[in-house]
Amino acid sequence: MEALGINPGFLLIQIVNLIIAYVVIAKWIVGPIMGLLEKRRQTIAQGLEDARVAAEARANAEKEAAKVLAEAQAEAGKVVREATDRASVAARDVKTAAEAEAAKARDAALAEVEGERNRILGDLRGQVAALSIAAAQKLVGEALDEKRQHALINEFFSGIKSGKVVVLDDANFKGDSAEVTSALPLSQEEQATVKKDVLAKAGAQAVTFRVDPSILGGLVIKVGDKILDGSVAGKLDGLRQSLK
Repeated sequence: MEALGINPGFLLIQIVNLIIAYVVIAKWIVGPIMGLLEKRRQTIAQGLEDARVAAEARANAEKEAAKVLAEAQAEAGKVVREATDRASVAARDVKTAAEAEAAKARDAALAEVEGERNRILGDLRGQVAALSIAAAQKLVGEALDEKRQHALINEFFSGIKSGKVVVLDDANFKGDSAEVTSALPLSQEEQATVKKDVLAKAGAQAVTFRVDPSILGGLVIKVGDKILDGSVAGKLDGLRQSLK
């Protein structure tokens, strides 16, 4: 080998160095690099798998979201319809309550007006009595029996004579309820007398009283569909008819 110019010792050293270099490169360079490449490959593969799974999950999530959205829209529509129905019912209830309250207030106002009207007419009855007595005394020129004058005026307005309702003398009718109309409000005693006679002769279970100045005097009694007109206005109208 020396003849060939090769130094065995140096060659051996070179071979050993090559072996050492190979081992070093294989173990500390190539091995780690291959490990890194394998790890990188696995990471990429895992990433691709994760991406595939994520894509499937996204697709499933979109489907589920669409389903949930559709259900939510349907439920929202149902809620809106129910709310609309409840609002309509509530509006009707409020309207009905308002109308009932308005009717109640109107009835109360009418009752109050009616009461005030009857009070004024009641006061007017006393004034008419006083004026009538004064006019009669002036016309005759002397004082008349004031008690008798009051009795005549009371008979005129109440239709009651000698403790009986005049218009009921020849009446023959029956009914469950009766309505008695006078020109001016009747006193409590007069109402009691009228009610007693009406209940006895008509068999009515209830008697109501109302005031209508247009009848002038006397009473108009309505039982069922029958009317007994003992009013002054009725008598005057009958007189006019007879004179035609």
